[in-house]
Amino acid sequence: MALLNFKKRDTGAAQTVNPQVEAFLQDYSIEVMPRTAEKVADFRDLLPAGTRVYIAHIEGTPIEDMVATAKRLNAEGFPVMPHFPARIIKDEATLADWIARYQGEADVKQALMLAGGVAKPHGDFHSSMQLLETGLFDKAGFTSLHVAGHPEGNKDIDPDGSTKNVSEALQWKQKFSERTDAKMALATQFAFEAKPIIEWANGLKAAGVDLPIHIGIAGPAKLQTLIKFAIACGVGPSLKVLQKRAMDVSKLLLPYEPTDVVAELAAYKAENPDFNITNVHFFPLGGIKTNATWAINNGGASAKPVNS
Repeated sequence: MALLNFKKRDTGAAQTVNPQVEAFLQDYSIEVMPRTAEKVADFRDLLPAGTRVYIAHIEGTPIEDMVATAKRLNAEGFPVMPHFPARIIKDEATLADWIARYQGEADVKQALMLAGGVAKPHGDFHSSMQLLETGLFDKAGFTSLHVAGHPEGNKDIDPDGSTKNVSEALQWKQKFSERTDAKMALATQFAFEAKPIIEWANGLKAAGVDLPIHIGIAGPAKLQTLIKFAIACGVGPSLKVLQKRAMDVSKLLLPYEPTDVVAELAAYKAENPDFNITNVHFFPLGGIKTNATWAINNGGASAKPVNS
């Protein structure tokens, strides 16, 4: 695929920018946790105005910390999308309480619903579909409801290694989006190879699932860090990209950057404008500042520092 008409990025140093990547990175989102957000003095120094920020809810994180992080990000001008992991929500009353707190204290209008990486549910819920079925998000006037996507399958959902349960769940979510006014999208786990991602996305569309896909991309990180997270998160066959890199002594100590996978996806999107991957969603495994800097240097919009 020819990548033409490169231009220089005005970041204080001579740097070429791939225009296809630049287009692909528009309106990217990024994920934080309360403890990682605490390390950032002001997100306006790092992220373009209006960047959607997901807040990951890890088991054991108090809802007070989640809401405080959402309130802080909202005050800095960023639309917030907190995780609602079904398996750590005790019951419908707890879910209603969380929604009320997020709305009342942080003006949250978006949610990412997922099962959550917990083996045994804490209460009544075990899937994002059950959260959707409560109708509480609709009653609260949420404008965007995202659900999880798995380009390489999910062994927690399909222990036999198939994609049967994942596929059935996606069909249900597609039908839910058609019978309601919910503005839905798939936010996916990260992967490291473009070709399987493209095949998966096209396969969904062929099967009648045409929800927009916000593709998960691991941000720049030390190779050892990335491999650890990839294994813990159940990344599938594309993990071999990292393992192959780890065998090359000349690259072992160099940080991984998502340049190749993003460029390949961007090129495919440029050649196929109707491709259902519409946005990039970053997992800043090597740090938020590192990820934001990479995005800016590769064509993403620049932040407007407020503390300069």
